[in-house]
Amino acid sequence: MAKLIFEHNGDETDLPDGCPIAEACEEAGVPFACTEGVCGTCVIEVKEGMENLSAPTQEEEDFLGDGTSKERLACQCKIKGGCVRVTF
Repeated sequence: MAKLIFEHNGDETDLPDGCPIAEACEEAGVPFACTEGVCGTCVIEVKEGMENLSAPTQEEEDFLGDGTSKERLACQCKIKGGCVRVTF
């Protein structure tokens, strides 16, 4: 079981390994407009645990660049396991 922590309010959500994080992020207040990785409204900053997220999709790389930042698109991420702390 993986854990997603929202830094802005300290809420924690347990998710099955390999689960998309979109629904948990949306429930926490991350704005969503498309879920296709093209609008960028669901940008989150990964404070810790980047290695516990799936690799960036092509859509993310096209929108966010080469992947050297701590930003990800919540609509594109899956949590592989462990703990991930995000803010938005």
